[in-house]
Amino acid sequence: MSPSSATLTPSSRPRTATRSRRPRRSRDLWLGVTGVLIVLAGAETLSRTGIVNPDFLPPVTEMYASLFEMLGEGWFWEALWLTVRGWAIGLAAAMALGIVVGFVIGSSAFLRKFTNSTIEFLRPIPSVALIPLVILIFGTQPQSAFVLVVYAAFWQVLVQVLYGVADVDPVARDTARSYQFGPIRIARSVVYPTALPYIMTAFRLGAAVALILEITAELVIGVDGLGRELGVAQSSGAVPETYALVIVIGFIGVAVNLLVRLIERKALWWHPSVRSEQS
Repeated sequence: MSPSSATLTPSSRPRTATRSRRPRRSRDLWLGVTGVLIVLAGAETLSRTGIVNPDFLPPVTEMYASLFEMLGEGWFWEALWLTVRGWAIGLAAAMALGIVVGFVIGSSAFLRKFTNSTIEFLRPIPSVALIPLVILIFGTQPQSAFVLVVYAAFWQVLVQVLYGVADVDPVARDTARSYQFGPIRIARSVVYPTALPYIMTAFRLGAAVALILEITAELVIGVDGLGRELGVAQSSGAVPETYALVIVIGFIGVAVNLLVRLIERKALWWHPSVRSEQS
């Protein structure tokens, strides 16, 4: 057999890779589904057999029965909309603010040194520590949740963008300056492509943090949304409804993660990390 005949043709490689990827993805999907079913069956068994007090852990079937009842209620969809809207607006504001501030500070060595101590002082402060302050200023209005979401997600974005800007090749930056590129054009043509993977990482982290703080604000402060309904159900002793709302919030978290991963793959289709996942 000659070396040329043993070499795979270019057209045969993609088909083989595609065939190998599909069984693996299908297997991973079924493993995930099987794991969820085992957990649900275990929780149902613990409750039905009395090993765990049903007053604290009702059967899973009752949780989902309450969930399906909620799907027919107008208040549920209104609360869901308020939660998703608050999350999206807060995350968008944090992303815009974090990217702009990160590009400005990261592009100047003086600003990086000047703001480093301030950033390191403010960043570790938990957002929940601001709850008494936002209640004092805004009460139970949506602005309270907005401030908490923006504050929490902003630091996730800012730090990642600073790392991304610092990772820009100095030779590429100097070359752009030698061609008399302005600051905006340098940011768009040189800094942005390098920082984009960091921005997408910030987007993924910020999306999760924003959802957590949105639910926290609704639950603790009483801002309208699923978190507030969860607190009402818990305080009134409606245990199956409480678990049903927790399940809904979990589904939202999964949907947010899938959406962010999809956007990340679309934006970074050229990046080695994304291409390796698809290979």
